[in-house]
Amino acid sequence: MANNFILDFEKPIIELEDKIAEMKQLGEELDIEQDIESLEKKVDNLKKNIYAGLTRWQRVQIARHPERPITSDYLENTFDSFVELHGDRKFKDDAAIMGGMATIGEHQVMFVGHQKGRDTKSNILRNFGMPNPEGYRKALRLFKMAEKFDRPIVCFLDTPGAYPGIEAEERGQAEAIADNLIKMAQLKVPIIVVVIGEGASGGALGIGIGDRVLMLENSWYSVIAPESCSSILWKTWDFKEQAAEALKLTAPDLKEHNIIDDIVKEPLGGAHKNPDDMFAIMRRTLLKELKSYKKYDPKKLIEVRHEKFLNMGVWEE
Repeated sequence: MANNFILDFEKPIIELEDKIAEMKQLGEELDIEQDIESLEKKVDNLKKNIYAGLTRWQRVQIARHPERPITSDYLENTFDSFVELHGDRKFKDDAAIMGGMATIGEHQVMFVGHQKGRDTKSNILRNFGMPNPEGYRKALRLFKMAEKFDRPIVCFLDTPGAYPGIEAEERGQAEAIADNLIKMAQLKVPIIVVVIGEGASGGALGIGIGDRVLMLENSWYSVIAPESCSSILWKTWDFKEQAAEALKLTAPDLKEHNIIDDIVKEPLGGAHKNPDDMFAIMRRTLLKELKSYKKYDPKKLIEVRHEKFLNMGVWEE
């Protein structure tokens, strides 16, 4: 996957890498091997320093990178097989949510995830990863099927939010998400949730109730996007960076507050820099998580899940 989209904070790295490429061409005529090695070490150190000190807004930018692996990429490269199931049996099939039966290693699972597009045409088809009510109802149908056939559920979250259009509200957007929250809290099979990119508001939470909730290192998960928060508080998007800091929406923030269970490390620079490594990391992570639920007591599973979410937050009486 070629990296053609450059973020502002990546420019110093790209400039040095371009310089190294030029020097390697000249190296065929001049003896500058030591200079090249010195620059390569400088690039490695620069990468480590930049990516170790990313701001929350910069992590949001990485989570939205147009070349970042999306749900269908993981299905193709992390799972062994996938049979997609369509439709909510009430209105239509929502392309913003993919779901179906999948296998990974020795495990048979039910997979549900948000699906974005790669270009304008596919993004329009996928509604930019913003589900309508029928998407959540499709997910609910698959959750019930997973419970019926005793299959663990794996959910991938990557959405800028549920679709806010009038037609979505007319068809019961809020009710569809609420129904999913209630049912997911009661499912008698293990649920593993992974935020792979954006996890915005109820659009993400609608398939996000899990026994284990993980986040990729450069993903974000929040009740609202930084731009929307800025527009509400300051009446402009200009304060989106300050909003991102205030929202504490990164994986380390949410781990610190026990909203998520673990952080999945990404290759240096983000998942888009080395997708193959990211797919291998994801496979190992999912196999480890699924193995821990090889044997489980459904009643105990639900009790622990309820306790997990009831204990979130801080309050005074």
